[in-house]
Amino acid sequence: MRLCPSTSDPAGRRRDVGYRVVTRLLAFVLWPVAAVAAPGRARSVACSWALGIRFPAEDLTGLSPGTHAAFVSARTTALWRDGTLLGLTSGHRDAGVQDRLFTAEVRRTGSVALARRHTLPPTQSRHVTGTALDLRPRDGARWLELHGAAHHLYRVYDNEWWHFEYHPEGRPRRVPHPGFSLADADT
Repeated sequence: MRLCPSTSDPAGRRRDVGYRVVTRLLAFVLWPVAAVAAPGRARSVACSWALGIRFPAEDLTGLSPGTHAAFVSARTTALWRDGTLLGLTSGHRDAGVQDRLFTAEVRRTGSVALARRHTLPPTQSRHVTGTALDLRPRDGARWLELHGAAHHLYRVYDNEWWHFEYHPEGRPRRVPHPGFSLADADT
């Protein structure tokens, strides 16, 4: 799925800093309530509540259990340790949605090969399996690129700063774009 990179607009950056500060403050305020509601998981619960307010349209349903746990762990660590927000733009997609995205990209680019540089058909997309995450904001993706291995979450495409995948078996090979294959490297 194609997303536009963040702007370098100073007002936008100030707004992002404001969101980060307010969301972290909210997590601190909610922590005592979370400690009562979910003993032993207060940090994670307070983080989820605060980020739920910051990113109300976010939907974690459909993620594989491992991907869900890894993402919640990563975003909790990012918020509490470094004050960084990790928001989910897109996670699991059903095959029909992925097919519509791929078909639209084929129409837009005029070719299947060009479309595969930005999106994959449903049979090949890890979004359909619930193991791919498209993140925001850019600072959050940057944080995850640095610290994601601790959570088995890795950036896999050079051309998509926002796309990460859950790989419990270890770091996958990073490739130029979604449609890249090892056969392309040999030519």
